[in-house]
Amino acid sequence: MSARIFPTAQDAQNAFYEALERSDLEAMMAVWSEDEDIVCVHPAGQRLAGQAQVREAWRQMFAGGPGMRVRITQQVVIAGVMLEVHSVHENITVTGEKRARPPMVATNVYLRTAAGWRMIVHHASPAPGEAAAEPPPPATPKILH
Repeated sequence: MSARIFPTAQDAQNAFYEALERSDLEAMMAVWSEDEDIVCVHPAGQRLAGQAQVREAWRQMFAGGPGMRVRITQQVVIAGVMLEVHSVHENITVTGEKRARPPMVATNVYLRTAAGWRMIVHHASPAPGEAAAEPPPPATPKILH
């Protein structure tokens, strides 16, 4: 069991993104619930379920070492007594890349446990492009007679 206790879901989320930026597998897994009922979906990836699959995916991702910065924007929180859902935009900058990456839309779900708040779901996917503007209305009304 992780010795780290997260008093709020926001504390767990902050630790999640800090571990992501540092490529720290143990810090990352300390955020996750130790229960087998956890799910992680990386952008364009398969659904990973359970401790073994989630840990292995993060291990592979972190194998290259640290090199990214994540800035969270547009956070929406749905809070309950035992569960919180955070919908965010992840703005990721990778060291050495000249071009900015498009944001990711992520949903993070946290469960209040005896050991504090823990992540049970992380699902990230590319944000859709800007919606096309609607065409302007016609200059003169159309008459259907």
